[in-house]
Amino acid sequence: MAAEHDDQPPQYTRYRASPRLLRRRERISLAPGRTAGELAAAWRRRLTPKRIALGVLALLVGWLALSLLLFLISSHFERTSPPADVAAALDSASFPLTSANNILVLGSDRRQKSSKEPHANTSGPSRSDTIMLLRIGGGHAARLSIPRDTLVEIPGHGRQKINAAYAIGGAALSISVIKSYLSVPINHLVEVNFEDFPKLIDAMGGVDYTGDCIISRLNGGFRNGGYTLRLPKGTHHIDGKQALAIARTRENLCRPGESDLQRAEHQQALFTAMKNRLLSFSSFIRLPWIAWNAPPTIISDMSGETLLGLFGSLAVAGTPATHLLRPSGAETLPDGEAGLTASHASWRAAAAQFMRG
Repeated sequence: MAAEHDDQPPQYTRYRASPRLLRRRERISLAPGRTAGELAAAWRRRLTPKRIALGVLALLVGWLALSLLLFLISSHFERTSPPADVAAALDSASFPLTSANNILVLGSDRRQKSSKEPHANTSGPSRSDTIMLLRIGGGHAARLSIPRDTLVEIPGHGRQKINAAYAIGGAALSISVIKSYLSVPINHLVEVNFEDFPKLIDAMGGVDYTGDCIISRLNGGFRNGGYTLRLPKGTHHIDGKQALAIARTRENLCRPGESDLQRAEHQQALFTAMKNRLLSFSSFIRLPWIAWNAPPTIISDMSGETLLGLFGSLAVAGTPATHLLRPSGAETLPDGEAGLTASHASWRAAAAQFMRG
């Protein structure tokens, strides 16, 4: 009997180890006969609210990190730097996210050579089409628009419209002239590259613009191969072409008597619409595309990291207070062009209000 017992193979009890990271009640058996309902219930036990929240947080952080990386890469390779003389005209600056900085925003009036737009500049030196100062960072937020037809003394060239400074001496001379009249420091420069501007607006999915009626014909309008903008008064969702048309409208056929002051107000309304769109959920979904398309639309002395600080300040500061240099009268220049006059008191008041923002 003992011999027969010794010939039998030994009996062992087999155990299956589960991953130690899972609690015993969460382990899912792979044995045959497990029903789909039992498997689903087991997965539901594993998907706790805490784990779902951590997963969503990881996705959000990853999406932001991807967007920041694309922005920095695009800033390095796609952003254009201004001429070397601009650096000498600018004042020293601190990081815009933590300290107040004054940024001059300029836009050129240069059009394509084929443009049939009335009074369009297609050759020769271009003038600044948009002149706006931003004060941002360190708890400050303010905007000051300067009408391009405001008359100033340009060194060596006499009394001219302020936008002529850009045509005469580029952004550096524009900075110097504005500083001499406002007596405020200018720390950074941003020039808008209008050729790539529509791409940024389209990457944002368009913006919601609110303003008075606008009818303008850029490059001669549709009949001449250009673009015609028709916007009734109110709020409208506009694309890149429409946004560019608002920024560059010189003659508003809907309101023929409109002055350069109203034109500046249109530009500020467009700026506000862009900022509101950037802070929306839909823009967060599009953030990598926006991040990649933003740097090519500007010419700036700021690095990618500094630009991130600027945009971060704009995001947390809310909608900046809007100011406009109010003219005190009008004057006709010897060449027959009409300009706007602003007293020294008006310049000082605008500067004081801007610096308090």
